[in-house]
Amino acid sequence: MNYQETIEYLFARLPMFHRIGPAAYKNSLDNTLIMDDFFGHPHRKFKTIHVAGTNGKGSVSHMLAAIFQKAGYKTGLYTSPHLIDFRERIRVNGEMISKEEVVAWVENYAVENNLWNIEPSFFELTVALAFDFFARQKVDIAVIEVGLGGRLDSTNIITPEISVITNIGFDHVQLLGDTLEKIAFEKAGIIKQDVPVVIGETNNATEIVFRSNAERKNAPVFFADKEYKTEYSLLSMDGKQALNISKNGEPAFPELKIDLTGLYQQKNVPTVLCALDVLQGKGWKINRGHIYDGLIDAGKDTGLMGRWQVIGNNPLVVCDTGHNEDGIKMIVQQLANTAFKHLHVVFGMVADKNIEPILQLLPVEATYYFTKAALPRALNEKILKEQANSFGLNGEGYPSVMEAFAAAKNAAEQHDMIFAGGSTFVVAEILEQKF
Repeated sequence: MNYQETIEYLFARLPMFHRIGPAAYKNSLDNTLIMDDFFGHPHRKFKTIHVAGTNGKGSVSHMLAAIFQKAGYKTGLYTSPHLIDFRERIRVNGEMISKEEVVAWVENYAVENNLWNIEPSFFELTVALAFDFFARQKVDIAVIEVGLGGRLDSTNIITPEISVITNIGFDHVQLLGDTLEKIAFEKAGIIKQDVPVVIGETNNATEIVFRSNAERKNAPVFFADKEYKTEYSLLSMDGKQALNISKNGEPAFPELKIDLTGLYQQKNVPTVLCALDVLQGKGWKINRGHIYDGLIDAGKDTGLMGRWQVIGNNPLVVCDTGHNEDGIKMIVQQLANTAFKHLHVVFGMVADKNIEPILQLLPVEATYYFTKAALPRALNEKILKEQANSFGLNGEGYPSVMEAFAAAKNAAEQHDMIFAGGSTFVVAEILEQKF
């Protein structure tokens, strides 16, 4: 098989959560443990950082990886989902795993050794590939992003240097629970015995969950927003976001620039800085220069896409993968702070999500282009349009993302703005055509 045939084989053969939803979710680590044993426990051959959370875990993972790269460590990075190319999920020093590696691994292990007998999910197999690849590459450390939840996530076989939980919000409630406390319990499942844990955002409903879980595991717990604070941010002339960060009320990181311009990075950067404090205390050689150098090119050096990503000007075109209530709140806030004559929104969602809390957040003074991504899990654009209309959101439905995007581009004038989002897969289809 060539690379494209291999990827099509995996997509067709394995249940994939991001395509079909909860039907692909495994509530057990059994398959992961079997494959880990088969490959000789590769995750024990390198150090790790484990990152979970409702929002921000991807950004935090990429920022940490970028800083470790600048510090001279050979750094693995495992994230999900991918937007354009499957290989985005597995990187070493920012470089994607090669097509040849993916093809050889699937043929040699998954096919010839008949791993299908245990019926792994797409995510379970991808984790096995990543851990095996990082071990063979002899990385010094790998930043591992949780796929969904934490306690039963396939990545949760590692014993990391530090666990990081960015925040807790309502997402995947049918699998993780319908209260913040229940969701926090699932995320807290990544806390390990004697391993420090950093919590990005303090919440009265979840703090007790994290503290009690950490106490049972004798895990030192740190709340990043109780130590670090973004005092202000602005968009600098070079297109970077410049932040002034304080620690315990005192100036700590003035003019800290980052090439990720979403407002939500004001919450994510303090989480990264708090985690680095803990890691420095464990002997990792990270200095201020590495932090400044790592963040200023974090997106570029690690390949992060889809986070308030500007893909066009005149009109301004921005896409963002934020797809739950908290994520959409931040997007709406940033839209309100962006200058434009009229807003055009290309919007699609998945069918297994409660969309009403999201629809009621969206600005009514925009023109909407409701659409459906090309996957079984996507919500029909006609149903989306009908529900959106009840919240005063007006526009037309389009059966494909690119038709909706083309209509928005045709309608938008030079000083308008086009925003595309609501679903990772809407953003993915646009980026795939764009690049």
